[in-house]
Amino acid sequence: MMTTQNSPVYNFSAGPAILPDAVLRTAQQELLDYNGSGLSVMTMSHRSDVFMSILHHAEQDLRQLLNIPDNYKILFLQGGASAQFNMMTLNLAHGFKRADSVVSGNWSRIAHQQMGKLTQTEIHLAAHGGDLFDYQDIPPAASWDIDPQSAFVHFCSNETVHGLQYLDLPKPDGLPTLVCDMSSEILSRQINVSDYGMIYAGAQKNIGPSGATIVIIREDLLDRSDDSIPDVWNYKKHVIKQGMYNTPATYPIYISGLVFRWLQAQGGVAQIEKTNALKASLLYQAIDNSNGFYINNIKEHARSRMNVIFHTADKATDDLFIQEASLRGLSMLNGYKSMGGMRASIYNAMPLQGVEALIDFMRDFQRRHG
Repeated sequence: MMTTQNSPVYNFSAGPAILPDAVLRTAQQELLDYNGSGLSVMTMSHRSDVFMSILHHAEQDLRQLLNIPDNYKILFLQGGASAQFNMMTLNLAHGFKRADSVVSGNWSRIAHQQMGKLTQTEIHLAAHGGDLFDYQDIPPAASWDIDPQSAFVHFCSNETVHGLQYLDLPKPDGLPTLVCDMSSEILSRQINVSDYGMIYAGAQKNIGPSGATIVIIREDLLDRSDDSIPDVWNYKKHVIKQGMYNTPATYPIYISGLVFRWLQAQGGVAQIEKTNALKASLLYQAIDNSNGFYINNIKEHARSRMNVIFHTADKATDDLFIQEASLRGLSMLNGYKSMGGMRASIYNAMPLQGVEALIDFMRDFQRRHG
């Protein structure tokens, strides 16, 4: 939430997304002089003791928040989650004939298209949740066409564009190595990291600003990172260099670290999960109780708690809703460019008051235009 002269502004953007006010105020205070160093984090050497301490504490705080086991390595890389579509395949599928891919929405669809471009490994479509721009349900893990000998099975746990989420996350029993894109929901609920060979997430949705991508990878999988893979795309090389193979995204890492500390102060992931469930429940109730004025076609068991999509009966009304909402301090509610309608991204940093303000506006708008 940001504040104008007269009233708060709530940012419902899907990413780059809302950050906690407390984090932004700390960053503002430390912008010119971090911790008495006389330097801004933006301008200090990434190899300095000061920045190495920032990186170390960010890693340790993330490890604590997600209860990441000691046999998992954490990397803060660049290139966004999209770069991982190819990087994970280069590293984890090296020497394998096949990798499995589950498509449940826009981002897993793009991942499936990209994964095979730099490898000879077959990228097998293990499951598909719908047609282009019309995903209304997620393919359950029991329906996946999986080869136990595959290098891995890749899926996206939350689809920002289509408002879909695996509320019941797949279990690893009987599956090859699970690789998950958690960009838009990481740290929003408790997970068992040990269920996954690798988790990756672009920071700009539920952690920090754009520019950093978190990779959590089980240590034994680093043995798959062959020397034939260029070093900058090689997980093992990044781990050996302790995240310093090249200059990392220093300022986004710093902000991410502040977010981790903020999240700890909220009571950790267990507490924020309760808040997230409440926010989503209230917003979906407002949609469902609108007598059809607001529409969400996603199956109830697959509705995202992070990205709530909805629309009215026609585009003109949707456009008017977005325009009027913006004037009320409810910002960035427009849906994905190819989808239209509205999308409210209610990540960890979105306060309950922001969701309540949106619901109040929705009811007022319906009274005037319904």
